[in-house]
Amino acid sequence: MAEWLEADGLGGFASGTVCGIRTRRYHALLLAAAQPPTNRMVLVNGLDAEIELPTGRFALSTQRYAPGINAPDGIERLTAFEPDPWPRWTYAVPGGQIEQELFVPHDRAAVVLRWHWQGDAAVPLKLHVRPFFSGRDFHLTHHENPAFQFLPLTIDGDQRWHMYDGVPEVTAHSNGTYHHEPLWYRHFLYDEEAARGLDATEDLAAPGRYEFDLTAGDAVLILSAGSLGLPLTPTPLNAAAAAETLARIELKRRSAFATPRLLAADAYIVKRGEGRTIIAGYPWFGDWGRDTFISMRGLCLATGRLEDARKILVAWAGVLSQGMLPNRLPDHGEAPEYNSVDASLWYVIVVHEFLDAVRHDPVLCAQRDLLLATVKAILEGYLHGTNYGIHGSDDGLLACGVPGVQLTWMDAKVGDRVITPRIGKPVEVQALWLNALALAARFDPQWQSRFEQGRAAFQQRFWNESRGCLYDVIDANHEPGKLDASLRPNQIFAIGGLPLPLVEGERAAQIVQVAQERLWTPMGLRSLAPGEPGYAPHYEGSPAQRDSVYHQGTVWPWLAGPFVEAWARVHGGSPEVWQQARETFLAPSLQRLDLAGLRHVPEIADAEPPFTARGCPFQAWSLGELLRVTR
Repeated sequence: MAEWLEADGLGGFASGTVCGIRTRRYHALLLAAAQPPTNRMVLVNGLDAEIELPTGRFALSTQRYAPGINAPDGIERLTAFEPDPWPRWTYAVPGGQIEQELFVPHDRAAVVLRWHWQGDAAVPLKLHVRPFFSGRDFHLTHHENPAFQFLPLTIDGDQRWHMYDGVPEVTAHSNGTYHHEPLWYRHFLYDEEAARGLDATEDLAAPGRYEFDLTAGDAVLILSAGSLGLPLTPTPLNAAAAAETLARIELKRRSAFATPRLLAADAYIVKRGEGRTIIAGYPWFGDWGRDTFISMRGLCLATGRLEDARKILVAWAGVLSQGMLPNRLPDHGEAPEYNSVDASLWYVIVVHEFLDAVRHDPVLCAQRDLLLATVKAILEGYLHGTNYGIHGSDDGLLACGVPGVQLTWMDAKVGDRVITPRIGKPVEVQALWLNALALAARFDPQWQSRFEQGRAAFQQRFWNESRGCLYDVIDANHEPGKLDASLRPNQIFAIGGLPLPLVEGERAAQIVQVAQERLWTPMGLRSLAPGEPGYAPHYEGSPAQRDSVYHQGTVWPWLAGPFVEAWARVHGGSPEVWQQARETFLAPSLQRLDLAGLRHVPEIADAEPPFTARGCPFQAWSLGELLRVTR
């Protein structure tokens, strides 16, 4: 079921389905990051809406309850949905139709809802809206309890709820009348959570009901979270005027983006302190190092958002430790996780591409020395040895890995078992390492000889003559000469996806041909070829079942970028070839994208037809790589 997303630029968002039925614990009207972009909390989950006409009452909403009941019947009146410039639903009722729209103002933890009557102006009609509250961590579910504070504080016509201690206050601004009618609504059912093997039911609190006279004009309800919401004014807020002003500002902001995909890209770039970072995916990911640096090449550099890129690079430079950048910055104040071998190397790549892009801009180049010092610290840390067995080896390549730790992007783990440990010298890590050395040598010649030595070793040692492609890992488990010949997509980075190809000519053409025949799907590259040991055609089941096949065939759309670039390079790299590559590989993919997250690209997909989208419906690096190779 297609989903929409309205992000606030702070880490919070509103999201839901086109039909209006919430299918995830993350679907909400007001989901705010209390400490942007972290400590995200679901404050207002949804609402029931009902129109009152002289001929009766007619629902405009539908909820799903356990064990599988839809009620009320508002979905039967839904006649149209439009995602642009923000979500709008049209419902048919006797004598006319109701249009409901919803948008999230940028840089505000708030959501604006409006209902507009299109029909006989002489018909008396009222709208009744009942919001549902929880006030919980966005990963959890909420259940009936005596601690919930139903009674709001009413100030100048606004209602303010302090649901629980430690939870941001919710303020409701409206041009309707509030009626306090505290109720618990029990056993909401979230089908997507059930399919993922997780807790799928929830109880929500409904403090009261808003009543609007639609004959007097549009109904407006603005929900705002704590100090990050709308500023509280000393005089009563005119909700209708505020909604109109916010809509005008937001429409102007959105119209500055040339395409819907560029506007979609904006959702991932959010504030972190005084800087910026990238949310890896909605609805459940935070800012992850590897994802951030891969994503920003398309989300920022390819789209000209160079000031955002500078802020992101500077912010992440501040968390460097022993040559390593975090794999993940936590949601709730725990120590950053430094279990990634490639995040720091991707950072080096992006720094150099950023400096190339801003070399004539003295303002954006102002922190060049800081960025290059960070690059040097990364390379020296890796060369001389850092955590998890990461160290430069005698052949110029980079060794990494210890038992029980997942270091590469294929990082699934079930209990204490790493599904794809890839200990030794993984192929894409070498491509990143050698690219990083070559780029650093432009500023510091000490890295040139190490690069040349490593490139020679790479070209000699990774070629698998029997399969006409590259090994996935050499010196596996740190055993000299031990080879992992699993047919995976990681080898594509030796040809595409990075500034410097390490394999060219006939061998490169063979690698691309093998990838095209065995790994390519309309949604991107499989993570393991069919027929290989452990290959899994579908990604479904419990968390353990899903994690065990996360990189065992599951398709990853972000790998379409490196593959398309590799294909174009081996076919000559002319503008005509690039156009052919886009038409051959990306055009079919683009036709499938809105089946999951509207205007976005999903995280993963099944490895076999119909290549059903799975995981996060809104994924930063999936969209970023699409933009990088289509801009």
